[in-house]
Amino acid sequence: MKKRVAILGVVSALTLSIVAAGCGSKEPSSGGSTGGGAKNVTIKMFQFKVEIAEQLAKLAKEYEKQTPGVKIQIDTVGGGADYGAALKAKFSSGDKPDIFNNGGFTDLDLWLEHLEDLSDQPWVKDLVEAAKEPMTKDGKLYGQPLNLEGYGFVYNKDLFAQAGITELPKTLTQLEDAAKKLQAKGITPFVNGYGEWWVLGNHFINLPFAYQSNPNTFIDGLNKGTAKIAGNATFDNWVKLFDLQLKYGNANPLQTDYNTQVTTFATGKAAMTQQGNWTQVQLTKTNPNLKVGFLPMPISDDAAANDKLPVGVPNNWVVNKNSAVKDEAKKFLNWMVTSDIGKTYMTKEFQFIPAFKSIPADEATLGPLAADIMKYVKDNKTLSWNWFKFPGGEASSKKFADAMQAYVAKKMTKEQMFDEFQKTWNSLKK
Repeated sequence: MKKRVAILGVVSALTLSIVAAGCGSKEPSSGGSTGGGAKNVTIKMFQFKVEIAEQLAKLAKEYEKQTPGVKIQIDTVGGGADYGAALKAKFSSGDKPDIFNNGGFTDLDLWLEHLEDLSDQPWVKDLVEAAKEPMTKDGKLYGQPLNLEGYGFVYNKDLFAQAGITELPKTLTQLEDAAKKLQAKGITPFVNGYGEWWVLGNHFINLPFAYQSNPNTFIDGLNKGTAKIAGNATFDNWVKLFDLQLKYGNANPLQTDYNTQVTTFATGKAAMTQQGNWTQVQLTKTNPNLKVGFLPMPISDDAAANDKLPVGVPNNWVVNKNSAVKDEAKKFLNWMVTSDIGKTYMTKEFQFIPAFKSIPADEATLGPLAADIMKYVKDNKTLSWNWFKFPGGEASSKKFADAMQAYVAKKMTKEQMFDEFQKTWNSLKK
């Protein structure tokens, strides 16, 4: 989930401040009806997944062909840009989108007063059960999941073979052994894209939460003050993986952005990188012959406990309940996931793992990364996504990332980083 990511991303996560001005008021019309009942409607769509921007625009054109009088205007803000701030600015300026993205959980709470209840939509009956949780509040569903995504260490199969790695690492010790073998062959083991806050503040810091015996109980304990980050064994183990990536990683990781990270990996200049299946389109476009797969991100030497991938819903489509064209917006979202064209785009063009039981998931179509994720899901070897549950959402994730970047730059010790995590949590929790 690129944020970009949000994931991928997938994925990727958003934390936004509710804009007081205009709350609950009727939106200016994005279009209306012309004489004789003909439509003259423009649906404004504001989305963050840069990976599918081109394909989404083509899909919108297909809908326009089938629905005369309806235009889909798509604005994309993602990658290294701040989608949350851009969305807030849209609402502040009065240029409020009809369809936009929401990450669920705390993000749902922040934007709830702006969101249309979608519980009665035709596609709801086809949802994968787990995909409902992030956008469900008081028994009502407020979002349509984009897809399912997963992440971990994407690895280059050919480079692993060159280094003589025959058994895929599933423990921290095995991972370091693999890194040593790669390095001995003159291959950079990891390319770390730590110039992107979400790589650290969403995806990487999710691990010590997801590896807790009960992530929700731990988060509840942090909110109540009965649990702490410092002294937590899982967080201590997680730092070992952090250090391993830094030790065997690329120079200048803090200056490495998403595109540089993915391109470096795709061109064979590094054997592993922390990313998700949302990179498949870019990887294939950059290097059609690249052979890739997923490795887990182990924080200990317990193979059974570590052989898992974090899998979740990267984001959701939501409808502005005060939009003058919300009915047309809902029709478009329904068409995206129920029409043959929409289903084809989701799998073949977006290369999404569908969150709908009614959309067949062809592993050959979706690519090897999605195939690995689906296998982990089938084998019930998954970890939860927790950053949308953080207090303050994106605000806390960014502060976590700041502390982690300071740790990378050797401006903070592990203890100071943990202290900053705790201060951030305490300052933003309700």
